[in-house]
Amino acid sequence: MEMITFEQAYETVLKSAFSTSTEKIPFTESLNRVLAGSVTCDIDMPPFNKSSVDGFACQRIDLENELEILETIPAGTAPGKSIGNNQCSRIMTGAIVPQGADCVIMVEDTAISSTGKVKFIGTFKKENIAIKGEDVKRGDVVLKPGRIIRPQDIAVMASAGHTSVIVSKMVKVAVISSGDELVEPSEVPGPAQIRNSNAFQLMAQAERSGTSANYYGIARDDKEETFSVISKAISGNDLVLITGGVSMGDFDFIPSVLERAGVKILFSRVAVQPGKPTTFGVHQKAVVFGLPGNPVSSFMQFEMLVRPLIYKMMGHEWKQLNIRLPMKEKFSRKYADRMAFIPVTVTHDGYVSPVEFHGSAHISALTDSYGIIMLKIGITDIEKGELVNVRQI
Repeated sequence: MEMITFEQAYETVLKSAFSTSTEKIPFTESLNRVLAGSVTCDIDMPPFNKSSVDGFACQRIDLENELEILETIPAGTAPGKSIGNNQCSRIMTGAIVPQGADCVIMVEDTAISSTGKVKFIGTFKKENIAIKGEDVKRGDVVLKPGRIIRPQDIAVMASAGHTSVIVSKMVKVAVISSGDELVEPSEVPGPAQIRNSNAFQLMAQAERSGTSANYYGIARDDKEETFSVISKAISGNDLVLITGGVSMGDFDFIPSVLERAGVKILFSRVAVQPGKPTTFGVHQKAVVFGLPGNPVSSFMQFEMLVRPLIYKMMGHEWKQLNIRLPMKEKFSRKYADRMAFIPVTVTHDGYVSPVEFHGSAHISALTDSYGIIMLKIGITDIEKGELVNVRQI
């Protein structure tokens, strides 16, 4: 199977997305979920004309006169009196503005006379009244489907009285590591062994993307064992991630095992660096990625291909924000036959600087990275001061 470009891989992956179903959950449990139904407001917001400052509610026409104080109106208490000529009521922020008042003067712009009356000593700038329904009117849609729910959205739901919310069900993700050389993090590696970091990195990436992630352990370099683990993962999940065993070595048999398990392989090599030996296929029950064994490669391919797929399956068209910044120094690479993902940091003065990076096994380089920049095929150099798109990771 021939190597394809990243753009072709991205298009193929997103075209393979299927939708998860929906469920209704308490709004307090909806953080980072994808909204699947509209949220409407059951009241006007604000629900009444309210004061936006501490001060005195009065009539603007009377601001040159001394004003008689009728009452004090705390937040949460209805006014007892209407405002007439040369009258005012002391009012707190958030309280209902009394009938007859058309402005609230700030307490710091007033003075109390010897007779106990209020005198306006400031310069009139605005009414300081939030008008009923100026933010949202009853029946308005305040949140539309397809958004990832953030803390501020939960505040909107609370204000709108929307205490149950319809969301897309989480994508169920299976994570499998492959290779005889792997041991779990709690073990001390023996000769020729390494700790399994990929699985826990992918689990964290999957959970950060709003999924329900399940770890299926290490599949040894045995076709029957690997087939059994993969088959079990496919039957119980929407998305299966296998890391390792997808390059060209004698023990890299994941693609053939996937085909035996009923997976139709759509591509097996992508023209990117790192991450070339990435396999993707579809099964009637799940979509499947065979990711490279090197941790930086698997990290990058998750962020570039898997994460957008997860969000699309849950009804969200995810677009990663790119920040355009200048390069601190010139960057060059020797070969340009693949798209390159370069880990970078952002300096305190707003420049982009590549971090020290020794290759696709150098996962600790990413802990010092703010993001990555992408060099297209055929591009070998980025000049000092040249503007680049930085994608946060």
